[in-house]
Amino acid sequence: MSEDTQQTLVLIKPDGVQRGLVGEIISRIEARGLRIAAMKMTHLDMETASNHYGVHRERPFFKGLVDFIISSPLVAIVLEGPNAVDLVRRTMGATNPVEAQPGTIRGDLAIEIGRNLIHGSDSTETAASEIQLFFDAAEITTYERDVQPWITE
Repeated sequence: MSEDTQQTLVLIKPDGVQRGLVGEIISRIEARGLRIAAMKMTHLDMETASNHYGVHRERPFFKGLVDFIISSPLVAIVLEGPNAVDLVRRTMGATNPVEAQPGTIRGDLAIEIGRNLIHGSDSTETAASEIQLFFDAAEITTYERDVQPWITE
């Protein structure tokens, strides 16, 4: 992985899986030019979900977040590329779909904040810890694509 390449974690949440939007969401992210370095479908346990949402542990909505994320399978993805964190965040749109711009995943496909389809790491530091929560290092594959010169300089 080159110096300017970042990794980030994306979760297609249970509502995205249940609504059959996994392919649509992945397609939109791949179209930005990011590479999938790891991907799996999993059904989170309470401990992993609580660790993932640990920053919200003292907030009143914590239990609802955890209950939702363990309610059905999700798809966890490690993406990599230049500015991966910001590209994913912009592609997802604002956390509240009502505020998300048209053309973003949430702006086009979601209606309310509690069912906003997708999670993306908010920084490279957060991405590193979240990736470790969902993937072992051996599950992540870094590679070059022949099309890369047509995506980045």
